Amino acid sequence: MKTRRTAKVAEAIRQVVSSAIVIELRDPRVKNVTVLHVEVPSDLRTAKIYVSILGDEKAERLSLQGLNAARGWLQSKIADQLQLRLTPILSFISDQGIKKSIEVSKKLREIYDEDLDADNEDLVPKEDDEESSQNELEQESTD
Repeated sequence: MKTRRTAKVAEAIRQVVSSAIVIELRDPRVKNVTVLHVEVPSDLRTAKIYVSILGDEKAERLSLQGLNAARGWLQSKIADQLQLRLTPILSFISDQGIKKSIEVSKKLREIYDEDLDADNEDLVPKEDDEESSQNELEQESTD
């Protein structure tokens, strides 16, 4: 059960970690990282930090290694800025939700473009269709 206190602590940890990653962290491996949300249990001993990393799998792996290497430094930042009895042990988890939504969006765009092209082909008469329609009109006028 998530209490109000754990929700506030999770949000505070998210703010501290995200600002530290963007502004102060100088590890060249950590690039294009966004802290999405933080899960903290009621005892506040651990914190799961869900991050989104843009790039290919190699860049994602390198960024996670950089974040895990900087875990102690980030924990000290949390201890400095938040007044907690215990500083939570951080673990970083890559969240694939944004990448999957981008892929789905691209596929939907492709399907939409294909349908749009197919509809446009149906609206534009072909040369054979023009000749046959003119022949039909001529036959109707002679009848």
